[in-house]
Amino acid sequence: MPVPAPSAVLNPVRTKEDLLFEDSLRPRSFAEFIGQDNIKSNLKVYIEAAKKRGEHLDHVLLYGPPGLGKTSLAYLLSRELGVGLKPTAGPVIERAGDLSAILSNMQSKEVLFIDEIHRLHPSVEEILYSAMEDFSLDIVIGQGPAARSHKLMLKKFTLVGATTRAGKITAPLRGRFGIIHRLDYYKDADIKKILMRAADLLKVKIDDKGAEQIARRSRGTPRVANRLLRRVRDHVDVKGKGVITGPAADEALDLMEVDALGLDDVDRKILQTIIDNFGGGPVGISTIAAAIDEEKDTIESIYEPFLMRIGFLERTIRGRKLTRKAYDHLGLPHPGHGRAGGSQKKLFRD
Repeated sequence: MPVPAPSAVLNPVRTKEDLLFEDSLRPRSFAEFIGQDNIKSNLKVYIEAAKKRGEHLDHVLLYGPPGLGKTSLAYLLSRELGVGLKPTAGPVIERAGDLSAILSNMQSKEVLFIDEIHRLHPSVEEILYSAMEDFSLDIVIGQGPAARSHKLMLKKFTLVGATTRAGKITAPLRGRFGIIHRLDYYKDADIKKILMRAADLLKVKIDDKGAEQIARRSRGTPRVANRLLRRVRDHVDVKGKGVITGPAADEALDLMEVDALGLDDVDRKILQTIIDNFGGGPVGISTIAAAIDEEKDTIESIYEPFLMRIGFLERTIRGRKLTRKAYDHLGLPHPGHGRAGGSQKKLFRD
């Protein structure tokens, strides 16, 4: 019985099962964290310096596309510091009082991890300013003419913020982070190492060629690589011999409609819509989102960065526009330049 292919490899909705799966594969030390070598090296120095002085670590901002290890690094920071970690997310903190309660319960040198920190409400964000800078909270006691302000001192803590949209973080908040790092896409060689480690933890049999094939189509993103590994494992368990070889991985990924560059059906839908409906662009991101019935933020944070990285999409002052490389990959003629080589079917075999 064939394994049904998911509609999109990069489904932004992560189920509880997805989260548990990702947590089981998280590295437990910097030695196990593969890739991002420069960032790891710097963080190790900052951590050792803080421990040597007996101080809290300076506040850390990690940004970059989703799935590159921002959350894993936050957990590793607390582990290496030998302190507790309190995780939360920007959209979860709805009121200033919610954040005040969290901050007032922080222990000395503990790590507060706020994922999607760019989505904090402005009134909540203002609470962070004094908390990050002076380790204090201004609390208003009473109401009306009798109201008075009281400064509550906090224990010194480390805030680790993670975001996929660094441009949406306000200047006052960004300026209070002493350590700022951008995570970039991984090389295929690093993704292969991540896959081999994940396969070992999952008791999945995989050879070098199988890992290489999955790595090539993982968009330089560990989360995508691990997700593809799960689906390819299903395929070889049902239709194969239980071992992920190069040909087995290639067959499974073709059925999932993940092409040679890692583009899935949503990527191709974006490209095809820009060509069919808007003549290749330029066209606004909101118009693209409406045309394909997808959230604007999802396109901007998940799909667009990769399409721009591989040179298929470019931003202009008038909107998004496709490049010749995108037409060639789809096997379509570039406007005014004749027929491009290749075919749609060839996408899954190159």
